[in-house]
Amino acid sequence: MPDPAAHLASAMASAYNAGDMERVIALAAQAGDEVDEGVQVWRALAEQATGRYDDAAITFRQLAQRRPEVSAYWNNLGVACRLSGDTDAAEQALSKARSLAPDDADVLYNLGLLYVQQHCWLLARETLLDAVDRSPDFVEARLQAAYACYVCADNTCQEAMLAGAADWPGQPAEQALILAAMLSTQGDLEAALRTLARAQLPGSPQGDHLRLRIAAQRAVLHERSNALDLARQALEQVPLAALDALPADASQARADGWRAHAALAMRAGAWADAAALYQRVLALQVDAEARSSAAFGLATAYDRQGLHADAWQALNTAHAAQLEIAREVVPELLAPDSQPLQMAEVDRAAYARWRPLGAPASRESPVFVVGFPRSGTTLLEQMLDAHPAFRSMDERAFIHELTERMEQVGQRYPADLANLTATEVEQLRASYYRMVGRVLPDLGQRRLVDKNPLNMLCLPMIMRMFPQARIVLCLRHPCDVLLSCAMQSFRSPAFMVLCSSLPRLARGYVAAFEQWFRQVEVFAPQVIEWRYESVVERPSEHLARLAAFLDVADASPMARFAEHARSKRFISTPSYAQVTQGISTRAVNRWHGYREQFEPVLPLLQPMIDRLGYGH
Repeated sequence: MPDPAAHLASAMASAYNAGDMERVIALAAQAGDEVDEGVQVWRALAEQATGRYDDAAITFRQLAQRRPEVSAYWNNLGVACRLSGDTDAAEQALSKARSLAPDDADVLYNLGLLYVQQHCWLLARETLLDAVDRSPDFVEARLQAAYACYVCADNTCQEAMLAGAADWPGQPAEQALILAAMLSTQGDLEAALRTLARAQLPGSPQGDHLRLRIAAQRAVLHERSNALDLARQALEQVPLAALDALPADASQARADGWRAHAALAMRAGAWADAAALYQRVLALQVDAEARSSAAFGLATAYDRQGLHADAWQALNTAHAAQLEIAREVVPELLAPDSQPLQMAEVDRAAYARWRPLGAPASRESPVFVVGFPRSGTTLLEQMLDAHPAFRSMDERAFIHELTERMEQVGQRYPADLANLTATEVEQLRASYYRMVGRVLPDLGQRRLVDKNPLNMLCLPMIMRMFPQARIVLCLRHPCDVLLSCAMQSFRSPAFMVLCSSLPRLARGYVAAFEQWFRQVEVFAPQVIEWRYESVVERPSEHLARLAAFLDVADASPMARFAEHARSKRFISTPSYAQVTQGISTRAVNRWHGYREQFEPVLPLLQPMIDRLGYGH
């Protein structure tokens, strides 16, 4: 005689596979008091598929209590609880599932999604990377792991997670927007645009909102790569009237659209129009990232109009929003006495113990461009990249990553630099050039330009790896540097904290240069100072001086840097627009408009201002 419960479960399975979730739930109602396990499973799955997350959680909890050894029931219970908003119950259920099946990639993925929802970014990053480790072809896990790395500013792991992303199938629109943003930060504009073109849109009206967001992001990507005509064409699909007509619950679409219009208004010099658009974004209920982005934009728009007090107030709003982000990633750095910049140095006695090792000659070594951020390093990088003898790789933290690799294998940095063997140093160089090769596979015989301002804090590693390397130290008036840092939206959570107040930023600046000068005394590297104010006043003179330092006969190609920069698809730093416009003195003494804000930190800065030659 057929088992009625088994027959019912079979009918429910057929309805589920046919996509008829309402019939699955209706059939479940026919079950008697003694509900079959199979019936419960199909009912719970249908409840979850139709958005009845509270009901699904109840049913999956009954299954988990009935069969507590089945990790899948706890896993699904965790998903249902997460989607219903009960994050505490979700964490309990998913932790139980993980204890039962520690190598189940689905469990790790769902736990990682929960941590993302809770903004526990470090836990999310670790858990999602574990999920990918168990299942390398798990695309959804790779995308979410990359996003957690993106928030944590772990660029290396982010790029590893997104390897091959250009060939992934089309993603749901929300995920496509995130993926495109990450790909664009890596400089892969084509993959980012392709991701947006293949985004899967849900039905109206949500699909209409997402379509506007995708068009707005497309416009921003084109603007970011200095393709202004394409940006304007994309923005035609996001008319202001359409944004105004959106319902109240479409704040993210409004924010994205208004920010895109504001970015193009800024490029057109319509500062007041841009300010009005950024103000509209700030009046919305949007997340901290959108608030900080709009507030930084507003500050720049006010600054261009000479409204310095209003600009500073907007900056306070921007930095408050960024501190919300940083608090979720690096809470330990929010202590008043913390040091967001990672500093490690070698004294004379320790350097004397370094084992003598062979090293590449100057012309076989990279040219390192260092200095505090916003000191003109991007301008110099583009000048060098315009010369056929050099090739830059945009801003990469590869030298810093070598210090982390030492730590990962139990070697202390910088103490154990003294004990490295020739083989170990060669392995580190090979690791460095492997990372370079992924960015510049066609480097060939050209000399590498490694521009990363805060490599100034990694001089011990540079001197161990490339002791004959030429180093260019970029200088600019400290107050102009700090103002420019304060007005930029940095992705690094540590730098968000550093720039959160002018006193903290000033202390970090002074500490960085004090360490630099101490290390220069120890290592005596081959360094030339590249002073921004002198370069913009007498570029030919200083380009000739630089060419001589780098053993280059003809400096003339470097003078054509603006034309060269316009031909590049992507420049990662905030100066991406300025370097396409040629030499300008507009940024010299810009801080004078903010003298009132700088007065409290001038006593701290003055000794360094004098030491760097700006005291007159």
